[in-house]
Amino acid sequence: MYFITDKDRAENIRRIGHVSTLFLDAGVVVLTAFVSPFRVDRDNIRSLVNKDGYDGEFIEVLCNSSLSRCEERDTKGLYAKARAGIIPDFTGISSPYEPPQSPELTIDTENQSIENCVKQVITYLEMKQMIPNIL
Repeated sequence: MYFITDKDRAENIRRIGHVSTLFLDAGVVVLTAFVSPFRVDRDNIRSLVNKDGYDGEFIEVLCNSSLSRCEERDTKGLYAKARAGIIPDFTGISSPYEPPQSPELTIDTENQSIENCVKQVITYLEMKQMIPNIL
């Protein structure tokens, strides 16, 4: 069984950032969702995306929830395996999570419905005139 290391995770984030810039260059609005526990990786992608006239295009969204709530929602049992030492380098358990210092948007996923969380993202994108008003 293969487990993702912190180094693997950083490389994955770098690749996602580069692919995202290709879509941005084509005029596409890009939304990505991935485990990105380290500030330096997010900052590197912010710099990559915001270059070449795309200043402000990188929007960091913190999906905020307590670790205990994440564990309650874990349908695959990954947190339990991480706590048992079966999965190494697991974000929030055996590998750190560095929360964003100033995300553009923070969503309380612990106490809000998925529909309300999605509405917050859409409202933000509309407010920034990145998408037309659809709601």
